[in-house]
Amino acid sequence: MPKTSARLLSLLSLLQARRDWPGALLAERLDVSPRTVRRDVDRLRELGYPVVAMKGPDGGYRLDAGTELPPLLFDDEQAVALAVALQIATASGAGIEEAAARALNTVRQVLPARLRHRVDTLRVTAVDRPESRPGPQVDSGVLMAIGAAVHAREVLRFDYRPVSAPVPVRPEAETEGEGEGGRGVLPPPPRRVEPHHLVTWGRRWYLVGWDLDRADWRTFRADRIAPRTPAGPRFTPRELPGGSVAAFITARFRGTTATGDGVGGWPCRGEVILALPAAEVLRHTREGIVEELGPDRCRLVLGSWSWPGLVAAIGRFDADIEVIGPPELRSAFARLAARYAAAATPPRHP
Repeated sequence: MPKTSARLLSLLSLLQARRDWPGALLAERLDVSPRTVRRDVDRLRELGYPVVAMKGPDGGYRLDAGTELPPLLFDDEQAVALAVALQIATASGAGIEEAAARALNTVRQVLPARLRHRVDTLRVTAVDRPESRPGPQVDSGVLMAIGAAVHAREVLRFDYRPVSAPVPVRPEAETEGEGEGGRGVLPPPPRRVEPHHLVTWGRRWYLVGWDLDRADWRTFRADRIAPRTPAGPRFTPRELPGGSVAAFITARFRGTTATGDGVGGWPCRGEVILALPAAEVLRHTREGIVEELGPDRCRLVLGSWSWPGLVAAIGRFDADIEVIGPPELRSAFARLAARYAAAATPPRHP
């Protein structure tokens, strides 16, 4: 590689490594004169890199954002990380699958042989759980609008499509129609939310925010959001329950509370005593409360969406069970016991 070209790549790598570079320090790192640094900066600008000169006693340079995407320079680890991330993005449900596949092909073509081999030996295949219908696709423009509001800390106004509605309700649809008495039914007013986080859970995208009209934390499916413009006023972020978005969203989808009070958030919650050591029960449950009562006995408090589901979860431990309560749990055990006994009886007519 010609010396000038190699020096340009070294200069570009330095400019990407930190925000501001004094000109004298760049000259020292590259072992050239400040005049050579100025000429190399001009060459990078001709290639499309928006290098900004900083005024001051020391002077310096900064790689700024431009109007077009110039060629990028990655080190080995960054290139491999980018290729792996693009493979995962092809199954993200964010409406960027085709673009991610094309970007992956572009990156792979320019990788050095040693890095291409590393990427090819680490082929990632994202497999979703079998479902009766495919997961919802989110318009990338919607994700960008939500992300921009989160970053700017601006109140997000949006129409929220009901689950049964085939398409989002747009602001232009707010016209009177032919209805009873000659008057149409106006759509509901837009939601007003302080957006705090855009998260993904189970191949679905969600907005976590403070609902101003309901004065509560809510999660909204991004595929049902139709953002409105302009955005609302800026806001001061509130403290999220649980201390982190990971704790909050996990608690919401598992039915627990983000404050760490165990299984209190499940609609069905029961307590039993199992004839098993507490250590063995702990290995097979992450959402229950286990209390040791002896070498071979423990108390288990567990929650579920239904009483039969709770009984089935407890029954998987294959041990003697003593029900402490509530009565609904005991009744569910009786119903399932009768059902299982009937299933174990051979049919009269084969």
